This record gives sequence, C-alpha cells and structure tokens, in this order.
Amino acid sequence: MLINTARFVISNSDYRKCPTDARHEYAFIGRSNVGKSSLINMLTGQKSLAMTSSTPGKTMLINHFLVNDSWYIVDLPGYGYARRSKADRDRLEGIIKSYILGRPQMTNLFVLIDSRHKPQKIDLEFMEWLGENGVPFSIVFTKMDKQSATAGEKQTAEYLTTLLETWEELPPVFRTSSEKGLGREALLNYIEEMNKLPLE
Repeated sequence: MLINTARFVISNSDYRKCPTDARHEYAFIGRSNVGKSSLINMLTGQKSLAMTSSTPGKTMLINHFLVNDSWYIVDLPGYGYARRSKADRDRLEGIIKSYILGRPQMTNLFVLIDSRHKPQKIDLEFMEWLGENGVPFSIVFTKMDKQSATAGEKQTAEYLTTLLETWEELPPVFRTSSEKGLGREALLNYIEEMNKLPLE
C-alpha cells in the first residue's frame, strides 16, 4: 500500500466524540515509551505526524489521523506509566477501554511490545482482557534494531512461547523497527487486506 496523504483530524477524551464517518480504524496502543508515535510516523512516512517524546506518557487523548482520505490510524494513550497518579491512571484506563469496547469502526488494535523485554504482567493482563472481550488485535514488536537480529528473533520467540502457555492460538505478529523501516510493508499490507472487509 502506498501512503499518499496522512493528516491529523481530531483529539478527544470521549470516544463518542470521535469521527462519525464509516471508515476503518486501526488503533495503536502500548506501555509508555514503547515507540508508538515513532511507529505511526514510520508507517505514514511523516516524521512529525504523531508527537514523539523521550518523556513517557505524553499521549493523553484519542488521536485520529486520516490516511489516504480513506481510513484512520488512531493513537491511543499509553498504559502503565507508574509516575502518574492513580486518579490519572484510572481516567486513562476509562478512556482506553471505552474506546476499545465502544467503537464499532475499530477494525484492529495493534498492541505494541518492546522486543527487548521479557513478558510484563501489565501487557499479558491487557491482552488477556482483549481476548476475554473478543477484541481483534495484533502484536507488534518494536525496536528490533536495538539488538542483533539473532537476539531479537530469540527474544520475541520466547515471548510468543510464553503466550502459548495460556493462549490456544496467537494473533497476527509483526516485528518492526521505526528507525530502519522494518515491518512497514507487512503492516500496511495487513491493513490493506482488512480495509477490504465490510464494517460491521
């Protein structure tokens, strides 16, 4: 898929105020500092479409970006940022979960995982919650360039083996590097196929 245009449309804290047009939406989520904004920028070919920061937890709203005037990338707040107050964490959890469960246009949720890390309880519990609620999602390993190819393959394979201890089958899996452009074609091709499906 070629990306010709990508532009910011709107930010909201309430999913009911998100765009009302019937277009496929692909939401991206992960723990703070997982490389979400960088991945969105890499996919769209724009260096500053999504805000990137070395400070974790910058995304506080549901951000919609219209791609090729036909489908949306949705940048969701990160979860699990320990330095936030409990009230803030609870509020963000409410924003995230209400969007995920209440947004029929959401075709797929891409759950971002730092490829260098072993399985974290917060990620495993979040994916378990998605499974329990029948939410279609994929796993996107980020920052594959931060280690050798061999180490990256080994680490991500071990991660998936851990998931198979509780999951009967795995969702689609992508390995990416925003700096190297790794995984861009695979992700965009996947989205292109999903765009062919009718919205429910």
